[in-house]
Amino acid sequence: MDVPKFLIADNSSLQEEIFVLHTEYPRFLLNVANDDILWLEEFAQEDKKELEQITQDLIDAALNFFDEEIEKME
Repeated sequence: MDVPKFLIADNSSLQEEIFVLHTEYPRFLLNVANDDILWLEEFAQEDKKELEQITQDLIDAALNFFDEEIEKME
């Protein structure tokens, strides 16, 4: 099954929050309101340096996806 790289997620118990789910490695859940990230992976120590280098690009891509999707809905 093909899964999109990003998904928008929300929940009625967190009405003020909206999230973008990144489904590829490294998987994460990004809170759009405050850029908090919940990583859905465990990383080896040697992977953390690479992760630090790509994190901002991943956040930017997730937020761009979110903005484009919201524009389509308007």
